[in-house]
Amino acid sequence: MNMVLLQQELKDFLDRKADQYNRISFIENDPIFVPHQFTLKQEIEIMGFFAAIFAWGQRKTIIQKSLELARRFDGKPYEFVMNHSGTDLKQLMGFRHRTFNDTDLLYFVDFLQRHYRQHESLESAFVPENRFTDMERSLIYFQQYFFDAPHAPVRTRKHVASPARNSTCKRLNMFLRWMVRCDEKGVDFGLWKQIDPSALICPIDLHVERTARRLGLISRQQTDWRAAVELTENLRRLDPLDPVKYDFALFGLSIEEELPIKLYPRIP
Repeated sequence: MNMVLLQQELKDFLDRKADQYNRISFIENDPIFVPHQFTLKQEIEIMGFFAAIFAWGQRKTIIQKSLELARRFDGKPYEFVMNHSGTDLKQLMGFRHRTFNDTDLLYFVDFLQRHYRQHESLESAFVPENRFTDMERSLIYFQQYFFDAPHAPVRTRKHVASPARNSTCKRLNMFLRWMVRCDEKGVDFGLWKQIDPSALICPIDLHVERTARRLGLISRQQTDWRAAVELTENLRRLDPLDPVKYDFALFGLSIEEELPIKLYPRIP
């Protein structure tokens, strides 16, 4: 069988699986459940950002800790960010999720307040000079912008990844998928319009990586930024306009079912 037919077979298979998992029923057990509890654009952004940053470990715990944080924000994260007093910040003390603690949280809130005082949406934090060019540049810019304050704690830097450090940037790429992708399925929000879905980079976690390697979508040995780019470039060959929709397929296949015995060769 020639490679064109193999690629079409893989596309058909992943299209079916993306459609299977890109559904409302997916939300309940995924960190995207957290921003779906809000309707105000800024609150979806804020709680989506925190849920994505917390996204390592068990999904149930990620959701629980994100909802705990929402309660500490009195259920109104945007209002809290914009109008909190020094006394209000005491409500955040003692918060912890794995290595993310209240020192990190206080700086995140400080950054969000400074940003929203100047901008209507968090999208502009990923679009340098109001002009999107490519995702690598945007993510490098965001990390630099996020830590441009002289009082930024050194310890907090580990929580915001950058391609400049060759990270896969899994959590930021996941957050961007939530904010940018737009379809009729009702999972991703599609709130942001300056970044085209075709430019997104597929998030790589252990589940996605395992499935992608078995399907011949990643050949690079290291799991780093270049691996994320390689995966996405291969997915763009299957769908140039919406490559990251296959995140649903790769993740769902890994955690809920076995792959077919047949393995596909690496896409040339």
